[in-house]
Amino acid sequence: MQLTPLMFVIVCPMLFLAGLVDAIGGGGGLISLPAYLLAGLPIHSAIATNKLSSSCGTALATGRFIRKGLVNFRIAVPSVIAAILGASLGAQLSLAVSETVMKYILLGILPLAAFFVLNRHLFQDEGKHAAKADRKTLAVCTAFAFIIGMYDGFYGPGTGTFLIIAFTVFARMTVGSANAHAKVINLTANVTSLTVYLLNGQVLFLLGLAAAACNMAGSWVGSGLAITKGTKIVRPVIILVLLLLLAKIIFNF
Repeated sequence: MQLTPLMFVIVCPMLFLAGLVDAIGGGGGLISLPAYLLAGLPIHSAIATNKLSSSCGTALATGRFIRKGLVNFRIAVPSVIAAILGASLGAQLSLAVSETVMKYILLGILPLAAFFVLNRHLFQDEGKHAAKADRKTLAVCTAFAFIIGMYDGFYGPGTGTFLIIAFTVFARMTVGSANAHAKVINLTANVTSLTVYLLNGQVLFLLGLAAAACNMAGSWVGSGLAITKGTKIVRPVIILVLLLLLAKIIFNF
């Protein structure tokens, strides 16, 4: 696909914004993927290139959680294996689905993902432990790593949020511990699905790397903002981007 300056003009600022929003309150994927679609990329190329840019920011966050000792590797290792299997299957399923069908799927998934990401009532920190590697916790984390990893490979936005909800509700982790393990699984799913898309020639490297730099810059700025000020911009920005994408999809139909 031929890249144009307009694509960079659309994608790079929105990926900066996605990084900023994600650092403040989560939900950056609801901006980053639509940014590629608004720039005119085919759905499969948009998903693939988004994996490249999002993997960079996720890797930085994952490294920070590991350095702080928040990751229990007895839980992380089997979860990572499950995420690899799920994400590779999801990416292959995505490539097997036509562009037209993916558009209809997009219309259904985006509002659903937005609902979960924007619904702060789902993030009640009622977890009882950080991350104990008992049988129940291992079973829950491994199962959801496979299921949500498959979703991440197929599509992506909201993956981290879905994992945090699953770990806090079903594994009874604290939000902090759930977030740490979600980042490990999210990174694994991103890299796995990215590999599948790379092998199928769907990744636009130049655009993806430029977007990754902007995304990481946005994350750095967002992490420095006070939560009380930052969260005020998260929901309006995500809703605006989703409305723009919905308008574009309807116009294309």
